[in-house]
Amino acid sequence: MAAKNKEPYQQAYYPPVPTKWVRYMRTSFIWQFYRFWVINLKILKLLIKSHN
Repeated sequence: MAAKNKEPYQQAYYPPVPTKWVRYMRTSFIWQFYRFWVINLKILKLLIKSHN
């Protein structure tokens, strides 16, 4: 349910802004490459378990 008190310039009116660390992690090629392989390995492990 949406908040009914939507007066301009109140804190609840603005979305949260990501920190510098969060922005770095979202754009870091090295981190994304690492996460890609971790997720792929998890999926592969799940597939191997399901086909046994």
